[in-house]
Amino acid sequence: MLRKLIGQFFKNRHQDEYIIKVTSAVSNKNVKNFSSEVEFEVKDFKLHRIEDNGPATKVSVNKDDALKFYRQMLAIRRLESASGSMYKEKAIRGFCHLYSGQEACAVGMKAALRPGDDVITAYRCHGWTYLMGASIAGILCELTGHIEGVARGKGGSMHLYAPNFYGGNGIVGAQVPLGAGLAFAQKYRGKNGVCVALYGDGAANQGQIFEVFNMTKLWNTPVIYVCENNGYGMGTSAERASANTDYYTRGDFVPGIWVDGMDILAVREATRYTVDYASSGKGPILMEMATYRYSGHSMSDPGTSYRSRDEIQEVRQKRDPITSFKEKVITAGLVTEAEIKTIDSEIKKEVDEAIKKAKSDPGINVEELTWDIYCKDDNLKLVRNVVPHTELPHKRFNKAQNV
Repeated sequence: MLRKLIGQFFKNRHQDEYIIKVTSAVSNKNVKNFSSEVEFEVKDFKLHRIEDNGPATKVSVNKDDALKFYRQMLAIRRLESASGSMYKEKAIRGFCHLYSGQEACAVGMKAALRPGDDVITAYRCHGWTYLMGASIAGILCELTGHIEGVARGKGGSMHLYAPNFYGGNGIVGAQVPLGAGLAFAQKYRGKNGVCVALYGDGAANQGQIFEVFNMTKLWNTPVIYVCENNGYGMGTSAERASANTDYYTRGDFVPGIWVDGMDILAVREATRYTVDYASSGKGPILMEMATYRYSGHSMSDPGTSYRSRDEIQEVRQKRDPITSFKEKVITAGLVTEAEIKTIDSEIKKEVDEAIKKAKSDPGINVEELTWDIYCKDDNLKLVRNVVPHTELPHKRFNKAQNV
């Protein structure tokens, strides 16, 4: 016997209305067959040169996906918290840019991508590396320069890689034309994939970005440009840096969509739309994710000299992507508090174990410093060192030649 419960729950919170429609079913034969789905109404999308109505504003999520999304966002938040603490302990050196506050952008986009789609982003890349297949331990080991890092400890925070994920790139805005090239490769090889090329509002004024907007529109290249507008560049607000802060319109003839980047379901729905658009032969499309970062631009930036602590705290209390999503799905009866607490405990344990590993693993051997400079390095004998006339021998070559 099948019982169906259909109800509607209306709530108005922080002046943003959303509608929840709950549908659930329970089989008397097997209680484990319980399934449920919730429908929300997200904020309207702003559209630029979109001929239809754009992404749907009524979106649904089932229980399995809700738990997965919560787990992924929480894992990124805890990963970044660990990264910040380890940097302050000097276990992590060099550059380090945290993604805390922007988790819904990455998790929502990843939920709509297909296995063959590519992603490339800037240096705020820890979360994306995790979503694209790297382990938390592999990322933290990379940040601490140890051998079991995703790049054997030689890339660090800004140069992380995973399957179909091409970094972490250190030059401001340079990953965008690289993403255009990845998308062109998808088309040239007859694949149906797309490339998501992400950049921040601070990089949005780079000339190379406007160049590839034009090129990819001419060639109808399947690239999705994503401006993660977190409100601030390196100490400068978007309003002070850009004459036009409607970043979703700045592709000119490239269509654009403004998305509430703090709502994971809005992000997922918009990304589904853009994937369908770009992979159907229509060419590039642009999304602006309105989001927020809790930390400074990098670890050298306290993030409080150009914005107030009250502003940061207000976003945490009213717009946090993790707590707001958790409250919605619990209130709708989609998941239970016990299930949420279980995930909290599991992620904490995983991150704690990864921290221990990252602090205990050995670094690479000195002779490995010269490896992986070129894809094919059979004829490489010496590598230029930081000190003139003190070249490093290429040990792999010497070993092969019994030198």
